[in-house]
Amino acid sequence: MSGVERCQVAIVGAGPVGTVMATLLAQAGVDVVVLEAGDDCAQDLRASTFHPPTLEMLDQIGITPMLLQKGLKAPVYHWRDRATGEVIDFDLGEVADVTRYPFRIQCEQYHLSRGLAAALDNYANAQVRFSHRVLTFSQDDRGVDLAVETMTGIEHLRADYLIAADGANSIVRKWLGIEFDGFTYPERFLCLSTEVELADYLPNLAYVNYVSDAKEWLVLLRVPSVWRVLVPTDASLGDEELRSERMKTGIFERLIGPDVTVRTEHRTLYRVHQRVAKSFREGRVLLAGDSAHLNNPLGGFGMNSGVHDAFNLFDKLLPVLKGRAGEANLALYDRQRREVTHSFTQMQTKENMAFIRGGQDSAHEARRSKMLETKQDDRLRRAYLLRQAMFESLAQAAAIA
Repeated sequence: MSGVERCQVAIVGAGPVGTVMATLLAQAGVDVVVLEAGDDCAQDLRASTFHPPTLEMLDQIGITPMLLQKGLKAPVYHWRDRATGEVIDFDLGEVADVTRYPFRIQCEQYHLSRGLAAALDNYANAQVRFSHRVLTFSQDDRGVDLAVETMTGIEHLRADYLIAADGANSIVRKWLGIEFDGFTYPERFLCLSTEVELADYLPNLAYVNYVSDAKEWLVLLRVPSVWRVLVPTDASLGDEELRSERMKTGIFERLIGPDVTVRTEHRTLYRVHQRVAKSFREGRVLLAGDSAHLNNPLGGFGMNSGVHDAFNLFDKLLPVLKGRAGEANLALYDRQRREVTHSFTQMQTKENMAFIRGGQDSAHEARRSKMLETKQDDRLRRAYLLRQAMFESLAQAAAIA
C-alpha cells in the first residue's frame, strides 16, 4: 500500500452534508478529501428551508451571512385549509429568547454546498474532487481502502475514516448491506416552480404554506427567485403526462384561476420515503444525511437533520482523530442521531403529512381542532414552535447517553 494516496477522512458526496462536514474538519486541521460523482454540486430543487438552530450551527463555519443575504426571512408559516380558506399561523418571533435567528431562511440548498465547496479551495488540507465516483471500498481495524473511478482510470485512496453523505441511493450504505427500513409513499410528488407572484392572487400568503385538502393538497414555498408548488400526483399516470402542459395548467387554474398564464421554470417528479438505516455506523464507515435517513418534505426537516448529523458527527469524530477519545464516541453518534431520527423526525413528518393529506373526515377535523388548540394556548404553542424549529430534536439527541 506504499504508493496509495492517504488522507484522514474521505467523504462521499458534495451536497450540503458532505460539504459542511468537510468544512468542519478542514477548519480543525484534519486532512479531508471529498469525492463527488457529479461534475458539480447538484442543483437539487427540493430542500430550501434552513431552521434557526441550523443557521446557528452554520454560523460556526462562517456561511450563515451568505444564506441571510441570498435567502428570504420567513418568521411566519401557515397551515391552511383549502376548502374553507382558514389559516392557522405560527410566528417564530415568539422564540426569539432562545435563538438569534427567530425565523426560517428560504434559500436553495445548492447555494450552501456550492459556497462551501468553493471555500474549501482555501484549505491546503482539503480537496473536493468532482467526477470521482466511489466503486468499492474495504476496511480493516486501522482504515478504509477506496477504489474511485475517474474519467481516465481507477484511483486508490486510503483513509482513516469514511463518511457516506452520498444521498438516498448511497453506494456506501448498499455495499455495507445496511437495511434501509421504512416505506415509500404511493403517490409521487410533482414540484413546479414559477416566477408568477402567487401572493397577488392568494390573499394573506406567507413564504411557507402547507395547504390541506381532501382532493389536492399543496405546499407553497417562496424562494428568492420563484414560488415552488408541491402537489401529489395520480400513481396511474406516466411521467410525460404528469409533466405536461395540461397538468401544469390544471394545477394553476385550480390554484389561482383560469385567467393567468403561468410559465414554469422547472417541473420535477420524485418519490418520497420514510426510511431509516438500521445503523449509522459500521466500523470506520459512518452514514450521515439522506444516506442514513429519509422523510417527507413537510416541515423542512430533511436537509436540516442532515446538517445536524454532520455537526454531531464532527463533535464525536474529532477527539478520536486527535487521540483524545475512543470508538465509543462514534457509537454515541450512531445512538444519538439514529434514535432522534425515529423519535422526532420520522414521527413529526408523518404527523405533518397526515394533517395536510386529510380531507373533511372526523380524523382531519380532530387534527384541525388540535392545531387550533395549540395555536390558542401559549404553553402548547411555544412547545410546538420549538418542536417545528427543531430545537426539541437537538435536546432529545443531547439527552441520549
